[in-house]
Amino acid sequence: MERLQKILAHAGVASRRKCEELILSGQVEVNGEPVTTLGVKADPAVDVITVKGKPIKSEKKLYLVLNKPKGVITSASDPQGRTIVSDFLHGITERVYPVGRLDYDTEGLLLLTNDGEFANLLTHPSHHVPKTYWATVKGVPHGSLLEKLQNGVMLDDGMTAPAEVEYHDVDTVKNQSTIAITIYEGRNRQVRRMFDAISHPVILLRRIKFGELSLLGLKRGKYRHLEPKEVELLLKSAVKTHKIQK
Repeated sequence: MERLQKILAHAGVASRRKCEELILSGQVEVNGEPVTTLGVKADPAVDVITVKGKPIKSEKKLYLVLNKPKGVITSASDPQGRTIVSDFLHGITERVYPVGRLDYDTEGLLLLTNDGEFANLLTHPSHHVPKTYWATVKGVPHGSLLEKLQNGVMLDDGMTAPAEVEYHDVDTVKNQSTIAITIYEGRNRQVRRMFDAISHPVILLRRIKFGELSLLGLKRGKYRHLEPKEVELLLKSAVKTHKIQK
């Protein structure tokens, strides 16, 4: 059972807010009965839901992985007219939304779906699904600084959970290094803030893995559909890490 406005939005009727307006104006019926209040739940697999007298179509579940370029907004729209992730989803007519976020200056692996339960499992704070990044930073952090990242550093919103950290590459000419870091949280700009905390600011950040899913063979700006076994592995990863943390 899901809230009616959520069902309508997932079916591609309109945005969530517009769907709420349709409900409040009496244009939505469930099993022949008008619904005019928010909060009503229904089951799209069982109930007959109509909008303006026309039954909604149940949307096929989609699971996509995009190699997001730098300088792209992880959003369904942008009032400033900047490039958004859906601009790269050529041929996709269903409404999909990002699973978590990558900020404007971060590139790499981004999941998109129209399956709300799938998205919630992967992003809920209690599930701790690992996400791996390559962070190119100024200078070469050594010894105790890397240990700080591994053990947790204090940010303005609290101590970070332990992370996995190792060198990926060192460029002595440019005086910069690339560190592979795996985190189990999803705070806003977390990786950038962690490296700021040890005085080695990030120059370039790229997410390369989400759970066991990688960008192997996927060019920048391109997307592909996940295989059913990949969806299953991601879900198992969320459930497994949730049980470990209990």
